[in-house]
Amino acid sequence: MKNPTHIDIETSGPTMPGRRRLLAVGLGVAAASLLPVSAARAQTRPAGSSTTGSRPSSTQRRMLGSLEVSALGMGCQNFAGMYGPPTNRQEAVRIIRAAYDRGVTFFDVAEVYGPFLGEEITGEALSPMRDRVVIATKFGFDITPEGKVQGVTSRPDRIKRVTEQSLRRLKTDYIDLQYQHRVDPTVPIEDVAGAVQELIREGKIRHFGLSAAGSATIRRAHKVQPVTAVQNEYSVWTRDPELEVLATCEELGIGFVPWSPLGMGYLTGTVTPLMVHGTADLRANLPRFTPEARRANWPVVELLQRVGARHQAAPGQIALAWLLARKPWIVPIPGPTTQDQMDQNMDALQVQLTAADINEIDDGFTRIKVQGARLSEPMLAMIDTGAKLGTSSRGGNGMSPLR
Repeated sequence: MKNPTHIDIETSGPTMPGRRRLLAVGLGVAAASLLPVSAARAQTRPAGSSTTGSRPSSTQRRMLGSLEVSALGMGCQNFAGMYGPPTNRQEAVRIIRAAYDRGVTFFDVAEVYGPFLGEEITGEALSPMRDRVVIATKFGFDITPEGKVQGVTSRPDRIKRVTEQSLRRLKTDYIDLQYQHRVDPTVPIEDVAGAVQELIREGKIRHFGLSAAGSATIRRAHKVQPVTAVQNEYSVWTRDPELEVLATCEELGIGFVPWSPLGMGYLTGTVTPLMVHGTADLRANLPRFTPEARRANWPVVELLQRVGARHQAAPGQIALAWLLARKPWIVPIPGPTTQDQMDQNMDALQVQLTAADINEIDDGFTRIKVQGARLSEPMLAMIDTGAKLGTSSRGGNGMSPLR
């Protein structure tokens, strides 16, 4: 995500004064009962206690298909730089390990973050506890050795080559979950799934995922190699997956991983209309983050604040709790850059939203017209048919060509 053609970022924003640390009461989301799922997939279990620090775990477990992960994951992309220079490497390593101490076992990164830097930081941070965590990374961008992004590519030979490179950067001999980052309009998805299947047989990859994919692509890939998880943008103010992708995931037993669960920081209430985004800040080029759009969209934050006031929780924590309440196989991956942001995210697991809270958020949102597209036009062009508003893959084949 360090290039003009890619985005799946998340941050909690700067520290907000006066935020109360919620007491550990566990995640109980009554609204989940409104969303029927099988009893087996609805179960969550407390995570084990900390093994590298003294602070106890405050998370639970969820299933992405057959893959068990913490109920809240961590996106590691922002450590490689997204809103400015990369995070100090030692500090990034410390925060990732602190998240593990809080119970996070699911860490998400990609070769394009940096490029390459995100995987290097994540590999260094998690090497001491490698056998106790789940690492997800992604292929799919055409990146030169110098780090220049030249578009997308998922040629089978390249998938195998860059997987070896990711393994070296991550300091591991297997990748738990390997996503295709963007659908390649020149390579049949069956060929992509077949290449990943070969890597799974070799033991280099354990699970296959898709990112920014619509229903038709998901179904085609799943027939060749079972898809464990789909990672698309989803949050209170970005509802595109509700068009067709969530229903497809539920039908096929696929987990769902929302990226940008905090709306690139906006849903935390810290991205104000007066904030000036520097040239290194990706949001400076997004229609939804113009000063006018940020001002017009503020009712979304106020809606979360009203619900949060009843729970003594920040709006970003309500946004994460809302996602966790949608389905028990949804696992958000906010991407903090500070210890405080990480702790605030983890405390969202302690928010117990009621059915009335969920209804208030959903009903309130229907009365708000969000201003500005979520991504720039070139970025949206890379999102698969059926994975973005105004499109549907029903009766079609998605962006991936047929064999």
